[in-house]
Amino acid sequence: MVRRDLDVGENRDAAPLAPEGDRVLEWSLRPESLDDFVGQPELVGHLRIVLAAAKARHQCVDHLLFAGPPGLGKTSLASIVAAEMGASLRVSSGPVLGRPGDLVALLSDLTAGDVVFIDEIHRLPRAVEEVLYPALEDRRIDVMVGRGPSARSIRLELEPFTLVGATTRTGRVAAPLRDRFGFVAQLDLYDTDDLTRIVRRSAQLLELEVDEPGAHEIARRSRGTPRIANRLLRRVRDVASVEGWTRVGGAEADRALDLFGVDRSGLDKIDRRILELLCGPFAVSPVGLRTLAHAVGEEPASLEDAYEPFLLREGFIQRTPRGRLATERAYSHLGLSVPGGGLV
Repeated sequence: MVRRDLDVGENRDAAPLAPEGDRVLEWSLRPESLDDFVGQPELVGHLRIVLAAAKARHQCVDHLLFAGPPGLGKTSLASIVAAEMGASLRVSSGPVLGRPGDLVALLSDLTAGDVVFIDEIHRLPRAVEEVLYPALEDRRIDVMVGRGPSARSIRLELEPFTLVGATTRTGRVAAPLRDRFGFVAQLDLYDTDDLTRIVRRSAQLLELEVDEPGAHEIARRSRGTPRIANRLLRRVRDVASVEGWTRVGGAEADRALDLFGVDRSGLDKIDRRILELLCGPFAVSPVGLRTLAHAVGEEPASLEDAYEPFLLREGFIQRTPRGRLATERAYSHLGLSVPGGGLV
């Protein structure tokens, strides 16, 4: 990483940047081995068997597909697979591989045993998927060279490799592609105890002293997601640095998270805005997604993918054939009374 030059007018007396090793540590909270990976015990147990069997046979691991909501550790598991197998990791994503030639360039450059990670694999174009099928099954790619009557097909033989795919939309992965994975795993949301362990581990890496009540307070506001837990931990650390706290307990974590607008149910400003609209202007009568999105000031897709799943899972809203509707828990959370006519 190269340090940028100071711009004209920049404060040259500012504190210097942290050493390179410290900055790498700042951003490396991902677990590096299965022993470090917290949660998902059933998946981790199955993966240990798959990896151990492949190493015993001196073979590549079967192709793996990890599915689940964002932030649960799919990318971390891909890097762990590569580390456990002593292999190099090549990273790409479905939207990046927009043409068959992009995939050919990626796979033809592999060495034996490499692990290829494709995030959001359900977003691969159909033409790219068609090229991927023989690569997964037969380790070959058929490439067309030239155009028109002079065009000819060339077969490229590939080195043995492992594909690790990740998706947040299992249903959008085409069945022929899904069936070519030897191991398909669904990641579940984390419970508070596992998230507390993750927060304690990350705090240790960040050299921040957080006690058990403090870690628990951060964990229970993290929506069951390690990525959010680590993000909230960083914000708590910011407040601790400014306030001069040497130790973060439950009261300190509560104060810091309230400052950043994350309440005790894990709701942020947008979540509460959604509930306020459903319990206020749109009370009782269901409202459509597009109307709600315009009122909130978000795109309908963002509302549906980023906010609605959590609110549905926690019982704050419900979806009906006519639209979205607040539940009694939403009114209670906002300190409001349910309208006299009741909920429909």
